[in-house]
Amino acid sequence: MAAHVLVVNCGSSSLKLALVDPSSGARAWQASAERLGGSDASLTLQRGADPKRKLSLDQQGTHARALDVALRELPELPLGGVGHRVVHGGEEFHESALIDPRAIAAIEACSDLAPLHNPANLTGIRATLERLPNLRQVAVFDTSFHHSMPAHAYLYAVPYALYEQRKIRRYGFHGTSHRYVAGRAADLLGKPLSELNLLTAHLGNGVSATAIAGGRSVDTTMGFTPLEGLVMGTRSGDVDPNLHLYLATHAGMSLQETTEMLTGKSGLLGLSGESNDMRNLLELADRGHARAALAIDVFCYRLAKGLMALCAGLPALDALVFTGGIGENAARVRELTVARLALLGAALDTEHNAAHGRTSQGTISSQHSRIRVLVIPTNEELEIARETVRVIG
Repeated sequence: MAAHVLVVNCGSSSLKLALVDPSSGARAWQASAERLGGSDASLTLQRGADPKRKLSLDQQGTHARALDVALRELPELPLGGVGHRVVHGGEEFHESALIDPRAIAAIEACSDLAPLHNPANLTGIRATLERLPNLRQVAVFDTSFHHSMPAHAYLYAVPYALYEQRKIRRYGFHGTSHRYVAGRAADLLGKPLSELNLLTAHLGNGVSATAIAGGRSVDTTMGFTPLEGLVMGTRSGDVDPNLHLYLATHAGMSLQETTEMLTGKSGLLGLSGESNDMRNLLELADRGHARAALAIDVFCYRLAKGLMALCAGLPALDALVFTGGIGENAARVRELTVARLALLGAALDTEHNAAHGRTSQGTISSQHSRIRVLVIPTNEELEIARETVRVIG
């Protein structure tokens, strides 16, 4: 029996575990803990296709407690290693890395770049190392896929000393998802990834798009932090940098207040005044809710604009890939976005788009479209498992 990989994704108040077969992608077991740190923390467990079981963690709802309970339920299957999702690798990590004291120190040093994410990722790493000390463990970074971007794509036009001394540059995120769907696109198109030029759009509560030439990221929409770029669930995406000064001067808002507003109260939620969930907004728009419809229009226009801009980094374009919860399931979002990509010659097949590509091997473009448009479900856990096996060797 092939060895499975335990994939760990540790957030600030959540923990996700999955036992993944890196060859088939099958999940033999998975666990998810939510609201950690609170009195209502809970753990949901599922083995294969069995019904889910939900356990209360009561007052002991810490990451360590959730991990202890979950690992006691881990099936007795051969384990080949542990793969950890780590959000930010800074300039230190250009690819996935074996976890050792040096790697842990370097991940910790990147915490200033991702203060909400890296410390939580390290919590999962340290807890798993303590409980599974005999397994080799690998850190897979959201940022590493984008380290192939050229300097003209990742540098900001600010004094160069800020890059030299503070490493202020564009890093990009969602790299694991973009890399996975690019590989699947090559499979579906029947061409080597090294011969393809792609645009990939990861659309969820977080949103980013990437230009991929020959399997390498050459530009992406997120930057120094995941706040830059496209309109997201609660994040604004690009705004005028002078907004902070204006709001401080005229609205009495502090830097912290403005940052919290742009991160947690903007995007689809801020525009609609109702929800950051695209499903809710589509339903509201159908019932005539004007601001819900406006939020959807802004989201799709900014996405199309971002995709067109990314074409500057590509020598040609073979396909556009939609993925993520919105990208995989919101036919109207894809329709409104592709309608604004006429200059690329993109056109959708209405029936295939309505079926989310599930009846057409992922293709939703019409026979008249100059580029292929695909819907590919992302699988970051499988990509992390594969990277773990590759690094361990």
